[in-house]
Amino acid sequence: MSDVPTTPGRRVTLDLRRPILHLIPGVRPTVVIDGRGQPAQWGVGTWLVSDDEVVEITVFLFNRLWRFGAAQVSLHPDDTGFIYRAPLVPLGPGRVSVTVD
Repeated sequence: MSDVPTTPGRRVTLDLRRPILHLIPGVRPTVVIDGRGQPAQWGVGTWLVSDDEVVEITVFLFNRLWRFGAAQVSLHPDDTGFIYRAPLVPLGPGRVSVTVD
């Protein structure tokens, strides 16, 4: 069975921002959309999600030793994306703000 969505879908914009002063080198973000992890890069990217359903998105950071900075958001059909801000130190969650058209 294929994992391709049966609905046409919509594109959402994810703006992944690292802290201005990052204390741990080699940290990379990972985006999890409805339980499926996808490596990502810092900056603005777009992902294809379901057109008519609420989508659960989690972002977390990792380096070769541990995972941190997790933040979760539910995107509704009228949301166009979100901005994730990484924590300054590897303690606590990241911050998320949803964007709406």
